[in-house]
Amino acid sequence: MQKKSKAQELWDKLCLDNKNACLRMDDEQLDEAYKFAEGYKKLMNAAKTEREAVTQTIKLAEEAGFEEYVAGKKYNAGDRFYFVNRKKAIILTVMGTQPLSEGIHLAAAHIDSPRLDLKQNPLYESNEIALFKTHYYGGIKKYQWTTIPMSLHGVIINAKGETIEVNIGEDEGDPVFCVTDLLPHLAGKQVSQKMHEAIKGEDLNILVGSRPFRDDKISNKVKLNIMKILNEKYGIVEADFISAELEAVPAFKACDVGFDRSMVGAYGQDDKVCAFTALPALLTLDKTPNKTAMLVLTDKEETGSDGNTGLNSSYLPYFISDLAKMQGFEGRNVISRTECLSADVNAAFDPNYPDVMEIRNASQINYGVVATKYTGARGKSGTSDASAEFVARVRKLLDDNNIVWQTGELGKVDAGGGGTVAQYMANLDMDVIDVGVPVLSMHAPFEITAKTDIYNAFLAFKVFFEE
Repeated sequence: MQKKSKAQELWDKLCLDNKNACLRMDDEQLDEAYKFAEGYKKLMNAAKTEREAVTQTIKLAEEAGFEEYVAGKKYNAGDRFYFVNRKKAIILTVMGTQPLSEGIHLAAAHIDSPRLDLKQNPLYESNEIALFKTHYYGGIKKYQWTTIPMSLHGVIINAKGETIEVNIGEDEGDPVFCVTDLLPHLAGKQVSQKMHEAIKGEDLNILVGSRPFRDDKISNKVKLNIMKILNEKYGIVEADFISAELEAVPAFKACDVGFDRSMVGAYGQDDKVCAFTALPALLTLDKTPNKTAMLVLTDKEETGSDGNTGLNSSYLPYFISDLAKMQGFEGRNVISRTECLSADVNAAFDPNYPDVMEIRNASQINYGVVATKYTGARGKSGTSDASAEFVARVRKLLDDNNIVWQTGELGKVDAGGGGTVAQYMANLDMDVIDVGVPVLSMHAPFEITAKTDIYNAFLAFKVFFEE
């Protein structure tokens, strides 16, 4: 082996020199990462919406020995329980050996993703074609949502108050739906417009049928035929759409990407890639942690975290306060001693679009889980900006446990930006930093992540919970 020069030795000692995780992990670790990705893909396919994510989480939690939370019950070290908020958010807890006055190790991820929501009066007919009117949810590039197969998920509450679950387009043989687009031959005006103007929100109408009901005495025969089908299948009438939550999401499945199968492509990886790495990290704890470990999977992040299932509401501090009261402590004191990993993604450097990134401070796929000190926009607006002390704390935790990790920020300073739930956790007086997975094509119907990053996110959350 060639002896290192003095300069090389000094460089190795003093300078930061990250390496691709595929070069830092041995074959056994890489095999584990690829194996972990198989279970992750299955979970992604089963949980495309926030309601489905909660349902799957309850199933897995109960299999791991968790029980539903009972208000006022005395919980002891090692007890495992979950609390569900309106079927769209969930908090899972493993009680630690230390009293809650020492704080909680909390991870917070969101399980909602950009999509097309049906309006309350969605069904109409135009020129003997039946369509659904939609209102897009979250930040999307509208043109990406045309001409892709979509499935319909959600619930309908009928006039009797009965809940009817809907999931069409996922199983083999199911019909799918789509938003049509203009052919290139006639799109001269469309393609000359600015991208955000070419497809408008009111243009995102979903094609749902074209066969008319056989009756010459009424108009809107295609609409009537669709309602007949829906009535026969679900027992609903058109007025039941008013009390429904129906979401159109991409119908394709999570799959491997690349000749080397090194990446996962799927809808909704922002932010289920963090939710579904933090979840198994908590469920597989094989011993009682020192500090109580808690995971909140929340709703409404893509629209600002408002609403009673978003983390800008009070359901999380109320829950912590109830646990604190059980042990005779004030909730605010427990919360102020809590450490939080805001488990959310960051934008991975894309060589096709280098101009919006500052490469020295951009995250990259295959470089491990990314710790993001701050998000926000321009002058750090809308972010919590983790303290140097807490960044050092997380840095040491990851280094001491040989987690492959990196730092990152969301693009160049004036290029745009975005936020996470970190600011709402910080507003409660917690120490918080974003820790998550870098993503290519974020908010597109088909997002890309690296299997090594997914696995290192799981390891990072696990060591955090285990402390």
